[in-house]
Amino acid sequence: MLLCMAVVSALYLPAEAQMSRAGRIVAEMHNPASDYVIVVAHRGDWRNYPENSIAAIESAIRMGVDMVELDIKMTRDSVLVLCHDKTIDRTTTGRGLISTMTADSIRKFNLRYAHGIKSPYDHMPTLREALAVCKDRITVNVDQGYEYYEQVLAITEELGMTDQVLIKGKASVAEVNAKMAAHPHNMMYMPITEVWKPSGLKLYNEHMAAGEAPLAYEMSFPELDAEAFAFCRKVIASGSKVWMNTLWPSICGGYDDRRANDSPNPGEVYGKLLELGSSIIQTDQPKKLIEYLESVGRR
Repeated sequence: MLLCMAVVSALYLPAEAQMSRAGRIVAEMHNPASDYVIVVAHRGDWRNYPENSIAAIESAIRMGVDMVELDIKMTRDSVLVLCHDKTIDRTTTGRGLISTMTADSIRKFNLRYAHGIKSPYDHMPTLREALAVCKDRITVNVDQGYEYYEQVLAITEELGMTDQVLIKGKASVAEVNAKMAAHPHNMMYMPITEVWKPSGLKLYNEHMAAGEAPLAYEMSFPELDAEAFAFCRKVIASGSKVWMNTLWPSICGGYDDRRANDSPNPGEVYGKLLELGSSIIQTDQPKKLIEYLESVGRR
């Protein structure tokens, strides 16, 4: 079912999407044989702008990033807004639990930069506002979004950009297939498989046993040892891509953005992920990663 969805989505993309930059990225996502490495900006360009802000998205687009990862939460009045946390305490000048606040009340507060300083320019956007900015320009990973699948899908359908949006999750194959079968048109989906955890390994084996090829598997490893390489080779042989995160060392065997940033040769870090077979990499250093990939002909 998941393989059929990926093939159908690739074959029947709207002509406008095929001509857009986002459409070209989607084509790469659906091509397991491509050498192109897709760069995902974690919460947008949060090092220079408030995380999950329109400004952080625009900066990622200017940088040449392929996908922006955005976190969502639901307000009391059922509006999806961009925020990683359950409260607005860390990322805005206000305080409160998002689920108990209205979208309008949250927008009265300013967003903060990563170092906690108030931004006079930015307020928490809704998912709809953010997706409208992204349409045809960049693909989107709506993180923490599987539980809101129907609500997110309604927005992407209204905006005409369902094909360029990805949602990840840890649901069983049967549950995901049932959810997708309930809709005539679906967003991209991929499983999160932390194979060093019993639950993650179970989900990985379930997908492999089903004989289906999801778009990609989000993988994480405390060590990039022979076992990690074997897991990734199996994913690639099955017709799926490998998504790796370089956000912190515990999920990429220590080959993370900090190490790449400190090294005179970032290829010693990012090159290891390419050896692993990664063709989608989520990073907090998108500019550095893009420059490296361009230098080795992978973009």
